[in-house]
Amino acid sequence: MEIEVEVVYAAVQGQTILNFLVPQGCTISNAIEKSGVLELHPELGAIDELNVGIFGKLRSLDWPLKAGDRVEIYRQLALDPKDARKVRAKQQAKVKQAAIREKKAKKST
Repeated sequence: MEIEVEVVYAAVQGQTILNFLVPQGCTISNAIEKSGVLELHPELGAIDELNVGIFGKLRSLDWPLKAGDRVEIYRQLALDPKDARKVRAKQQAKVKQAAIREKKAKKST
């Protein structure tokens, strides 16, 4: 018996959504290989390095699929969220300080 599943990957340039049939008992790894998404997106690298999930919940590559499952391949973060917040805070502080200096300069003229 076969079941229908979906493999999705949200690349920077757009989404890839692949619907197809797999044998019952198929794993996430099997579905990714069968989907051809790794050939469509070589930037993903080796399958064993992927972070994957089903409907937003992180799962291992050997997780068995059920009919209607959506296998999601997650991109690596470009920057850790904590580090990103620090960078934004520094940028905002620089903008604020420049505005204060400009305001003081206008008052003194």
